[in-house]
Order: sequence, then structure tokens, then C-alpha cells
Amino acid sequence: MLEFISFIVCFLASVVGAICGIGGGVIIKPVLDSLGIFDVVAVSFLSSCTVLGMSCYAIVKGKISGDFLVNTQSGTPLSIGAAVGGIIGKYLFQFILELSQNDQVVGIVQAICLLIITVGALLYTIKKDKIKTYSVANKLICMVIGLVLGVLSSFLGIGGGPINLIVLFYFFSMDMKEAAQSSLYIIMFSQIASMLNTIITGNLPKVSVLLVILMIIGGIAGGILGRIMNKFLKAMAVQKLFILLMVIIVGLNIYNIGKFVGHLKLLS
Repeated sequence: MLEFISFIVCFLASVVGAICGIGGGVIIKPVLDSLGIFDVVAVSFLSSCTVLGMSCYAIVKGKISGDFLVNTQSGTPLSIGAAVGGIIGKYLFQFILELSQNDQVVGIVQAICLLIITVGALLYTIKKDKIKTYSVANKLICMVIGLVLGVLSSFLGIGGGPINLIVLFYFFSMDMKEAAQSSLYIIMFSQIASMLNTIITGNLPKVSVLLVILMIIGGIAGGILGRIMNKFLKAMAVQKLFILLMVIIVGLNIYNIGKFVGHLKLLS
């Protein structure tokens, strides 16, 4: 039953995420947290696995089909920074977990961070026509930007989601398609580094291999369907769906913060 629920969540989240160009991790994480069927550590790991599978599939497919739009001049230093950030993000996750000795505290920190990011993404989307964008070319600055995105991606277990797109819009003046692929490129490197760190340090949560496989399959299948649906939707419809999605995620994170705080009070 848990496997079926997780598969459906990943599939539907990835469909909507792919339509909006933000992936599914930013939806999967708060939804699974709100359902309470796994602990915070397991949810972060499962969400990261799903996002990693989705990003690897999308990048490989883009390479094979000749539809690879990532500008390697900025994409390579961004991905290097993201890989380092992925390791730092995982250490940050473990540090907060060990410091608090309670995964509910980690859940609160993650939910607050995700809430701030989502509200920021929502406000940027509404005001984006009035915001000046830039075209950063300095490789060192690109690496620093990638580092920050990698830390957030790994620590929150969401991949990149809306924060990646907004950063790429703002700092690199990318269009939607290039930003979406560049975001996946960054996610792939940060999550590979994060996952290798998790395996090497032996911090793997106790989840079944079948569950991980089903979630990855659900994420990839949802991503495929979402990209097909995206082609038939007008840009305005996609933007409205994105805004609605951000509002729902904000609500989910507020609910999750309250839920985690409630659990802490019961334990104290």
C-alpha cells in the first residue's frame, strides 16, 4: 500500500512539475511529509532518488535526441559548484539531525526553507516582467551560484524546483526551455554527489529497494507525460498552473510546520 501511494504521488507530482518546468521534487517532499507515512530522513532520501532518476533520464534523452540546450560555458561551472554544494547540503542535513537528535526539528527547518523559497518564487513570477535580468559570464560567480543551488537541492531533497529556474532567469536571462534543462543539469550533478556521499558515509535510511525503484519509475513516467501535455498548453495556462502550484505548496509547508511543531510538543 505504501509503495502504491508513493508511486501515485511521484507520478502526479512529476506530471504537474514537468508541465511547469520545475520537476517533481518540490511537490513530492512536502506531500510525503504531510502524509506522515515516512520519517523525515526517509522522505528526503526517497525524494532525492526520484529527482536524480528524473534528471538523469531527461539529460540523457536530450543528448540522444539532439535537444540538449545547456550552455556549457555557464552550465559546467554551475554543475561543478552544484556537485560541491550537494555534498555540503548532505553534511548540513546530518549536522542538524545530529545536533537536534530529532528528525522533527529537521522537518521544521526544511519546511521553513521551502516555504521561503516558494513564496519568493511566487512573488518573482508575479512581478517578473518588471525585474531586470543579467547575463553572468564569470566562471567563479557561476560556481558560487551553483554551490548555493546544490546546497539547497541536497539539504531539502527537492532537486531544484522553482528556485533553480528563478536564479537562472535572473542571473543568466535564460528562456524557459534552456532554464529547465540547465536546472536538470545542475540537479543531476548535485544529487549524484549527495547520493554518493550518503552511500559512502553509510547514512542510508531503511527503505525497500522496491519502493525506491517504483518512485523513480513514477517520477520518470510522470515527467514524460507532463512534457507531452506541456506542448499542448499555452504559456499563460502554464503560468497560471505554476502560480496555483506555488500557492498549494505554500499551504502544504505551513501545514507541515504546524504538524512537526505539534509532534515536538507531544514529545516534550
